[in-house]
Amino acid sequence: MRFLLGLVVIVLVALIIAVSTGFVKFGGTLGSVQVTGTAPNVTANVATVTLGSENKTVAVPTVTTTNTTVAVPTISVQKPGDAPAPAASAAPAK
Repeated sequence: MRFLLGLVVIVLVALIIAVSTGFVKFGGTLGSVQVTGTAPNVTANVATVTLGSENKTVAVPTVTTTNTTVAVPTISVQKPGDAPAPAASAAPAK
């Protein structure tokens, strides 16, 4: 699924580059439009937006860490040539 999505993205990027560089051109003619008259006069009262900054004191939460001793699992591996391992006896599960 990811492969197909990636392939589609690559093809689309290649098509956009080909059209923008003029390598591929789409032909055809558009119809003509005639505009007569004048546009209406419009007035708009809009708000004035002012950007700035000011210093304020705000409460910022802090995160602290503490060291705690916990039991973690460990694994030890003895290679066959290192030391003899005791024979394991398999007890049937109940």
